[in-house]
Amino acid sequence: MKFTDRPRRLRTDGIRPLVSETTLDATDLVAPVFVDATTDERVPIESIPGHERVPVAEAADRVAEVREAGVKAVIVFGIPESKDPEGSRAYARNGVVQEAVRAITAETDAYVITDVCLCEYTDHGHCGVLEDHAEDDPTLTVENGPTLDLLAETAVSHAEAGADMVAPSASMDGMVGAIRTALDDAGHDEIPIMSYAAKYESAFYGPFRDAADGAPAFGDRRHYQMDPANAREALREVALDVEQGADVLMVKPGLPYLDIVRAIREGYDHPVAAYNVSGEYAMLHAAAEKGWLDLDGVAHESLLSMKRAGADLIITYFAERVARQLD
Repeated sequence: MKFTDRPRRLRTDGIRPLVSETTLDATDLVAPVFVDATTDERVPIESIPGHERVPVAEAADRVAEVREAGVKAVIVFGIPESKDPEGSRAYARNGVVQEAVRAITAETDAYVITDVCLCEYTDHGHCGVLEDHAEDDPTLTVENGPTLDLLAETAVSHAEAGADMVAPSASMDGMVGAIRTALDDAGHDEIPIMSYAAKYESAFYGPFRDAADGAPAFGDRRHYQMDPANAREALREVALDVEQGADVLMVKPGLPYLDIVRAIREGYDHPVAAYNVSGEYAMLHAAAEKGWLDLDGVAHESLLSMKRAGADLIITYFAERVARQLD
């Protein structure tokens, strides 16, 4: 028997952390925050245990709690007081996200990212302006051109409110270029764009749509979000976003698409983000409640796997919980 190759020598407690190839840190994490203009008190989100919708008046307090856990960055989602076909409250200067961002930036030192989409603001729940008769014809969905104009206006309004980064998630063709042009023209060329570059039409989004009140009233989003079967298409989408000026490239969801995270990491020098989505979070919570999994263990391992695959930052509902473990 030869003893020249003994990997277990490097697995003892003393040396194990010294030779660890991947490190997860609280500064890698981004915490989602839901701000609700329809309530004056916190409302628990049953499908995302441990999370709440908070009123605008408590947005800064909620972010301060995130900061106390050691997480420096948040991504803000809004639930407006009213909805209409064009999602006009998304780009209103006094909209829920805009007001929340002003409060958060005035009262905390958090790095504030804003989600740029229309699905939470339209009365039909789709991510943009509908084509004529879309409700009656399943082959029709969102008009790309008019939606780009509204997404660009939304991004500028977020920047004017004080957002540090905007993150377009609407899956419209050309949205990064439209937003980059609008930001630059408005004097916000310093604001980076984190594009939901590879966003799949996934079954893992259910709890989020519950939390953000953003489920489609009819049909689905397969005509503008990516087919889960496709990997090469993701690289084409990413290439287009890079060409249009994306600064950070996001993959959503995270765990089921680690191959995409790895492919983007190997193909591009841009920072890569993974979104550990609500369904991933909820299923681990459900299994832990049954006593089948250790929640802290699987939460940490899940996020570590995303870092190992190549993610530089991770948006996750586990942000505060894992950050406290890492402290």
